[in-house]
Amino acid sequence: MKDIINYDDFNKLDLRVGRIIEAQAPEWSQKLLEFKVDFGPEIGMKTILSGIKKWYQPEDMIGKLYPFIINLAERKMGEGLSQGMMIMADSEERPIIFPLPTEILPGTVIC
Repeated sequence: MKDIINYDDFNKLDLRVGRIIEAQAPEWSQKLLEFKVDFGPEIGMKTILSGIKKWYQPEDMIGKLYPFIINLAERKMGEGLSQGMMIMADSEERPIIFPLPTEILPGTVIC
């Protein structure tokens, strides 16, 4: 278990629903998928990189909604730059992604 945090620390995270508009497996990486994610008119598009290439195909992700943390500092990953993080469960076999219901709008706050 990680350190206990208070509510103010948790409240710093900006958790949002995003729709993957584009997805690709960059040639320069053995692990990463690169997503262009729509977070609605307030935030717009962000590029998110995720190390799930071994388990998921880019074309299976397009058009679907997922939860993201969007206010992490940008992070260089390989030759790309990630502007957030997809939220998923870590299991012994593979990461488990959480597709969200289609009636939720991109940019919706997750609380």
